[in-house]
Amino acid sequence: MIATREVTRLASVQLAPNPGPMTLEGTNTWILRAPGEPGCVVVDPGPDHDEHLARVAAAGPVHAILLTHGHDDHSAGAAALHALTGAWVRALDPAHRLGSEGLGAGDVVAAAGVELRVLATPGHTADSLSFVLTGDDQHPAVLTGDTILGRGSTVVAHPDGRLGDYLESLRSLRELGDMTVLPGHGPELPAAGRAAQAYLDHRAARLDQVSAALSELGRPAGEVTPSDVVRLVYADVDRALWPAAELSVRAQLEYLRSR
Repeated sequence: MIATREVTRLASVQLAPNPGPMTLEGTNTWILRAPGEPGCVVVDPGPDHDEHLARVAAAGPVHAILLTHGHDDHSAGAAALHALTGAWVRALDPAHRLGSEGLGAGDVVAAAGVELRVLATPGHTADSLSFVLTGDDQHPAVLTGDTILGRGSTVVAHPDGRLGDYLESLRSLRELGDMTVLPGHGPELPAAGRAAQAYLDHRAARLDQVSAALSELGRPAGEVTPSDVVRLVYADVDRALWPAAELSVRAQLEYLRSR
């Protein structure tokens, strides 16, 4: 059995058993509550896995289930957790809501002694949200889903995800400074500002590499295939990740065409 691990005074994490190249050790299911509160808020139930969801439900009465975005590794277990607990599922995308209103930028969710302020952070997907967790002055935190990961870089899932939106979301997260990052995959990070800047630097370097690849291929962005660019730019990346890299390259080519 995988135990729930406390990360801050208000947040603990239950690791879902779905490790892989895209999910790292697995999906982080976040369980939020103030000290002494019997109930909790769950962010990203993860996959539809009976044992994992039973452990999450057993963490206490679940007052609300929130989704950072609709990808299956974060949302597929939401309906089953709703059935187990009766808690409403709130998300930006209406397709993923159950028994509740949606979520949008500026909304505040208050339950189990915690407050979560909703940030719209599109780019990885159009429906991506982040949640600023307030109530712990010593360890302020932001839950970033797949917008910032605990390790590695994020796929811009073109065409739903758009690079221009993603860069703007990273700039917004950069303003959070020393807030702890509670990501959708991988370990927590000590400072959202530094993490977001590192991601911005990485994206800028990739765009330079894609531009150089276009020059090498001798064709403009509208006349090359993503696989042409991946072979040049991602030659040192595990080929198992090349299909995901193609999604990001599609987003990069669209971004360069739009400029």
